Amino acid sequence: MSGDPEKPGGHSTRAVHAGEREHHESDAVTTPIHQTSTFWFKNSAELRAFQEGRTTRDEYGRYGNPTWRAVERKVCALEGAEASVLFASGMCAATTIFFALLPKDGHLIVTSDCYRRTRQFIDEYLVKLGVETTIVEPADTKKVADAIRDNTALFFTESPTNPYLRVIDVAETVEVCHARGVKVIIDGTFASPINHRPLEDGADLVIHSATKYLGGHNDLLAGVAAGSAEAIQPIRDAVGVLGGVTDANTAYLLLRGMKTLGIRMEKHNANGLALATWLEQHPKVRRVYYPGLESHPDHTTAKRIMDGYGGVVTFELETDFDGAVRFVDGCKIPYLAPSLGGVEALIEMPALMSFWDRTPEERAALGISDSLVRYSTGIEEAADLIADIEQALEAI
Repeated sequence: MSGDPEKPGGHSTRAVHAGEREHHESDAVTTPIHQTSTFWFKNSAELRAFQEGRTTRDEYGRYGNPTWRAVERKVCALEGAEASVLFASGMCAATTIFFALLPKDGHLIVTSDCYRRTRQFIDEYLVKLGVETTIVEPADTKKVADAIRDNTALFFTESPTNPYLRVIDVAETVEVCHARGVKVIIDGTFASPINHRPLEDGADLVIHSATKYLGGHNDLLAGVAAGSAEAIQPIRDAVGVLGGVTDANTAYLLLRGMKTLGIRMEKHNANGLALATWLEQHPKVRRVYYPGLESHPDHTTAKRIMDGYGGVVTFELETDFDGAVRFVDGCKIPYLAPSLGGVEALIEMPALMSFWDRTPEERAALGISDSLVRYSTGIEEAADLIADIEQALEAI
């Protein structure tokens, strides 16, 4: 443990202090909201010093703002990164990275279990650039190795994935990919940097939908990417061109949310494991997907590389679509809503919430059953969540 508040050792200490203290321009404890779209120079000599790289400061709101620079520094401290860059959303982080790092007619490898909008972007937009994509099963490094071509640029996956919470052996995947010059990008949204830090395992970049655990209160949209300074620079340049930036008010909310990330994740982890363990024993539950359970296909990997398993629990009910609807509607504590990682519990049926535009056959081909439920625990008491689920199960 270091005595320097900018370089502390503990997760919560970093979450509270890192990136802010020595950069204040006033005596305020909290970082100010710099509500401005542009920044002025005292004279042309100061501008010239900035243009020549002799001074570091902000110039225009699309390129930087002191409030969201504080967010970037805090993310670096939590992830062990040299640099990070903030975006308007997690999806904006992913799409900007693809635009910045994928060459025309390049090749991308992704996993089959992933966020549906990522799939949509690949299918509808990357193909226009001539980018080809190979989809492999999660956690199978041999299939990743077999999929690599001479023009493969990136391997991209979530870990844990959405919605089945598959966990990638990042170090093994990095070894396979780097041997062929392929960069590895991990979406760590479902883990948060409290539970797993992919850069420590050799990943080139880690991204987050900061809307989720980092913000933690279901009151903002933001995304972030972190890595080496060399890896981040072309992405930061792309943000300046594409314009997917956040604003100072959102950055302030994100800073505030991140201060409690460590203690919130303790509760999310405890609630997730408690719900998953209880659900696995219930006769009306067909199967539970949670990395903290020995029954999960990637439990051994998750136990080795993760410090906790998160607050999302996915499970299939012993019923049909209508029965699953009755269960979801019977739950009184969680809100029926998309997203995850906030202090409030949220519940959804992927077949109804995210894949309603697909036929049952198409959903089945994607691995989305009609009785699949995704439950994101908040920071409520686990006993209350379980009692609520128990009474809702009586409806099916």
